[in-house]
Amino acid sequence: MQERMPAVDAWIWIDGELLPASEARVPVLDRGFLYGDSIFEVTRTAQRRPLFFAEHLARLEQSARLLAMTLPDRDALVMACRAVVDQFAESECYLRLIVTRGSGPLDLDPAVADAPRLVVLGKSLRLPEPALYERGVALATVTPADCGVRMLPAAKSSNYLPSVMALHLARKRQAYEALLCDAEGAITEGASSNFFIVRAGVLMTPPLSLGLLSGITRAVVLRMAQQHGIPTREARFTAEDAERADEAFLTSSVRGLVPVTRLNDQPLGPGQPGPITQQLLSAYAACLADGGSWSVS
Repeated sequence: MQERMPAVDAWIWIDGELLPASEARVPVLDRGFLYGDSIFEVTRTAQRRPLFFAEHLARLEQSARLLAMTLPDRDALVMACRAVVDQFAESECYLRLIVTRGSGPLDLDPAVADAPRLVVLGKSLRLPEPALYERGVALATVTPADCGVRMLPAAKSSNYLPSVMALHLARKRQAYEALLCDAEGAITEGASSNFFIVRAGVLMTPPLSLGLLSGITRAVVLRMAQQHGIPTREARFTAEDAERADEAFLTSSVRGLVPVTRLNDQPLGPGQPGPITQQLLSAYAACLADGGSWSVS
């Protein structure tokens, strides 16, 4: 059995080697560093196994196809992730899987890149404070004119500057997360999350056709809602529609479901997590209790 290394808060697998985060290095000529020419997935472990791992790998492969990028084979991806997770004997961990197009001369042409670079980052899982799940969080809407437009939203690439700037603007308004709108005013997604509202007992979320990332937890929540008899709709709605919602929450792979109780400095619904949100929070907690899986099929 491989001997476990001394406890370190964060480990990184890079170029076939497992290193403490403080020792890991990416070459300056790596295209992920120079151009954001890379793709990634983020998940967390549950019972020390990655949550919805097969779905995350499938989306990584979709991103690679969209960006004409070559991936290491699945066995190599799984091996690297296992090596990182194995270092966290006492805690759950955050897991980020990154593939860059590789290194090469200073040239935008992707054909000059050498071989894809695999990086897996793991660190001890730190979730939002429990109080946020109990009282909810505040969001602020941000338009494309405020922060720019993210290209190829169906590909989870490292070109996240619009989301970075959107969150910066939201935090200046004391909001927990930015809620992005398209040029016509329709809500699309959060800076690092998907968004749901409840109106008249119907769970609603923006459709993928509006140009948002197909969130793994978004899909899980839609399935859970159907299993619990909650009507669902993928539909276009505006910030004004969301402000009149009965309930709202955001979803992400690490945070799960986070209730939203304020939007644009105004209370949303009764100003506390509603019954459908609470029901889905309980269903998601049951998923975590069942644990993740190393299965990739």
